[in-house]
Amino acid sequence: QVQLVESGGGLVQPGGSLRLSCAASGSIFSINTMGWYRETPGKQRELVAAITHGGSTNYAESAKGRFTISRDNAKNRVYLQMNSLKPEDTAVYYCNADIVSGVDLMSYDTWGQGTQVTVSS
Repeated sequence: QVQLVESGGGLVQPGGSLRLSCAASGSIFSINTMGWYRETPGKQRELVAAITHGGSTNYAESAKGRFTISRDNAKNRVYLQMNSLKPEDTAVYYCNADIVSGVDLMSYDTWGQGTQVTVSS
């Protein structure tokens, strides 16, 4: 059994910054791509940013220049540094990872429980 646990969400004023963290735990052989998604009521969950095991990154247009994704492979963690936050960034942010289990060496598409980010004055 593997799981992802996010932290770091909260309330921030427009123009402010937040850093989200996500830790993977359980019997892990390796982790391929890790990413952050966000969801707002009435809208489909969307990719914010993703990073491969080797460090290649991919960003949504709305995140480019403001958000930075990074990961610590030794600690099985992924981070999302969010700067210059806007009210439209308000959403529940979910961590996602393609985790290869140490039990059966199968790959599992794993989601965290989500963390609320609210950008408001």
